[in-house]
Amino acid sequence: MKSALLIAVMAIVTILLRFLPFLLFRKQTPKYVSYLGRVLPPAIIGMLVIYCLKDVSPSLSPFGLPELIAAACVAGMQIWKRSALISILSGTVVYMALVQMVF
Repeated sequence: MKSALLIAVMAIVTILLRFLPFLLFRKQTPKYVSYLGRVLPPAIIGMLVIYCLKDVSPSLSPFGLPELIAAACVAGMQIWKRSALISILSGTVVYMALVQMVF
């Protein structure tokens, strides 16, 4: 019973947070919100790339090759298909295959 109540409260709060901007900015979106909508997605992706590559050591074997190959795969798929989902999934599959079977 406690778990169901907790899940219900979390769901309601999540839904309210999702709809709050639409309720607050019914007529016109403020310029700063539009600006954040443009600059935050690339900034977040950049932070994720830095976080993923922070422990790579180019002086120790395998010298960051799995990460470099997977990152190249992601970039290539993004240029080719223009789909973040396909790019991320393909890079993840390539990285896991390299780590498990090659390096």
